[in-house]
Amino acid sequence: MSMVSPSSDQQLDRAALAALYEETFKNLEEGTITEGRIVAVTKDKVVVDIGYKSEGMIPNDQFSTEELQNVKVGDRLQVYIEECEDADGNLVLSKEKADKMKIWEELEKLFNEEKSIDGKIVARIKGGMMVDIGVKAFLPGSQIDLHPVRDLDGLVGRTFPLKIIKINHRRGNVVVSRRVLLEETRDSKRKNTLSTLKEGQLIQGVVKNITDYGAFIDLGGIDGLLHITDMSWGRVGHPSEMFNIGDKVEVSVLKYDRETGRISLGLKQKSADPWSGVAGKYTIGTRVRGRVVSLTDYGAFIELEPGVEGLVHVSEMSWTHEVRHPSRVVSIGDQVEAAVLNVDPGSRKISLGMKQTAPNPWDMVEGKYAIGTRIEGKVKSLTDFGAFVGLEEGIDGLIHISDMSWTKHIKHPSELFKKGQKVEAVVLRIDKEKERLSLGYKQLGSDPWDAEIPNKYGVGDVAVGKVSKIADFGIFVELDGGVEGLIHISEAGLDQQAKLEEKFKLGDEVTAKIIKVDREERKIALSLRDHQSDNDRRQVDEYHSTQGTLDQSLGRAVKQSRKRSQAEDEK
Repeated sequence: MSMVSPSSDQQLDRAALAALYEETFKNLEEGTITEGRIVAVTKDKVVVDIGYKSEGMIPNDQFSTEELQNVKVGDRLQVYIEECEDADGNLVLSKEKADKMKIWEELEKLFNEEKSIDGKIVARIKGGMMVDIGVKAFLPGSQIDLHPVRDLDGLVGRTFPLKIIKINHRRGNVVVSRRVLLEETRDSKRKNTLSTLKEGQLIQGVVKNITDYGAFIDLGGIDGLLHITDMSWGRVGHPSEMFNIGDKVEVSVLKYDRETGRISLGLKQKSADPWSGVAGKYTIGTRVRGRVVSLTDYGAFIELEPGVEGLVHVSEMSWTHEVRHPSRVVSIGDQVEAAVLNVDPGSRKISLGMKQTAPNPWDMVEGKYAIGTRIEGKVKSLTDFGAFVGLEEGIDGLIHISDMSWTKHIKHPSELFKKGQKVEAVVLRIDKEKERLSLGYKQLGSDPWDAEIPNKYGVGDVAVGKVSKIADFGIFVELDGGVEGLIHISEAGLDQQAKLEEKFKLGDEVTAKIIKVDREERKIALSLRDHQSDNDRRQVDEYHSTQGTLDQSLGRAVKQSRKRSQAEDEK
């Protein structure tokens, strides 16, 4: 049997086919991505035909659960060629690496074209956040927002549009930024806002930040300040009473400085100024009701209507009490009645009075307490200058220290009175305008200086009394009848170095000469020096008187002796 040799044409076709087959294999290089067709799906792998002499196997764990549920024979699939032939001669493919390479290609394209990509924040790490954009990327803390973010943990799980600012495929390093996109958006909005912004314009905004002095409103890429004084015609304690961060609000542009970029906003300006009709609405004498909104050391502010407040000064709170602080009478939130005392629309001030809503007890004082009337009351307080006596609620009278005694020098009211003591007094004077009532204690009795004292004590008389007070300028001596006389230090007869308190004690009995009785001034001046001089002079006179008698007796004896001698001689 003879062998039939193939023809030369057949040999040529086979060679061409083999060459073509080999050329196909040469195009399938390791480390590249190619497209294949799924030919089988088993329990643990997916079989893919990429046109190679053998099919490749991809483990099921490279597919997501959703992908495995939807994958089917005939589907086209991008795969990564890891090895054309492994040790066993098998084709090794990877879907996972193909996906990653596609992602990196897409990321590099986005980076080059300066486009954004959505990323999910998956964890907080040192210096910032880790973000999933198909691969793990780093979001620095400084690139998260336009302003520092306090609660970074609250961002985990949230998705944001991001921009790739740095990429290195070889090192697997990607850095992203949210701030760059926010700045671009802000700059675009700002440009648009500024192009149309003008004073007097009403504009929508969002409360961005709240401070003690106002609220910053985002107008669209640029912030304006809504000052606390421009929030309401009424009183605003703190901006947080009116706004929360994120609130939408319509405001009026009050001022726009194009050089500095500062924008002043107003909210109250959207409504009419309530002070425009105040003068006609709140005339002097009108009774009004309002709410206490603020207390100061000098009074209470009463809100009559939103934006209109009046002041009740402490002096206008009570007819009968001296109000030292408004908190003694009213509290914030109280509803009170008052009378309008004065209105100044230009200064936006209204003066109110609470006491004017009740009768003034001083209007009836003159009728109840006529001058000369004897009254009875209790000592309410003592001062250096007198004693205050309560007559009725809100009506006090003053016994001045000069009206306590006709005869004694009262240094302090406590010498005669004590707090709570019942006393009688005489009404001396009434000043209704100043709300003062003067009382006299000494006026309960007659003035001994009218006749009694001048008749009893005369200049040149010697008076005996007891030391009642010692002062720097002299000593007071209580004489008979309770009247006091003063021995001035110059009349005490002391050496220049001597001190009164060393020479005299309270209660010491002294005898002095009356050198002056002043009825007008109600003063008796005494002198120890003159009294001592008088005593000395009297003693001298008595001495000289005694000496004269002795001389006369001796003279008579000499004459008699001489007569006797002459008689004897004559004998």
